[in-house]
Amino acid sequence: MRWRAFPLHPETPEEGQSLEELFRAAPEKVAGMIAHLKATADELGLPFGPRTKTYNSRLAQELGMWAMASGKGDEFHLAAFKAYFADGVNLAKIPVLLEITRNLGLPKKEAAQVLADRLYKDAVDRDWHEAQFKGITAVPTFIMGRHKLVGAQNYQALEQLVRLYGAVKREQAGQPN
Repeated sequence: MRWRAFPLHPETPEEGQSLEELFRAAPEKVAGMIAHLKATADELGLPFGPRTKTYNSRLAQELGMWAMASGKGDEFHLAAFKAYFADGVNLAKIPVLLEITRNLGLPKKEAAQVLADRLYKDAVDRDWHEAQFKGITAVPTFIMGRHKLVGAQNYQALEQLVRLYGAVKREQAGQPN
């Protein structure tokens, strides 16, 4: 699996935006959407807390690319996911991002420089363009060959996708199917 950046509401200001504003929906409708997402997250064992706002994740995506280059990409993405979806943290705030990297044992000073100089801006832009080219409209999206799964998926759905392309479980490798 390879993480890619996606323009998730890039117009969102640094201070965030209420979900009612984002979806242009009444509070009751947003509450229903959040309840549905929470039920899906619970079913899949994913952390998901009460949310009232969305935040701009652009800088988190840039820092995530640096974390990948530093060998801690998966850890960074999982920590950022939890901070955003479970804890409702504003990932547009540089101190928040630096705290995440510090907690992962990544050098805080280097992370601050990556953000200040926007060293991974072009890489994120390339991912955004690729997402648009491939018609990706939501996250997560899992792509293999010409097939894609959109949204959080259970293990069986992901396994079915990779088996479609000939993958086998390691303990089954070399055994007849």
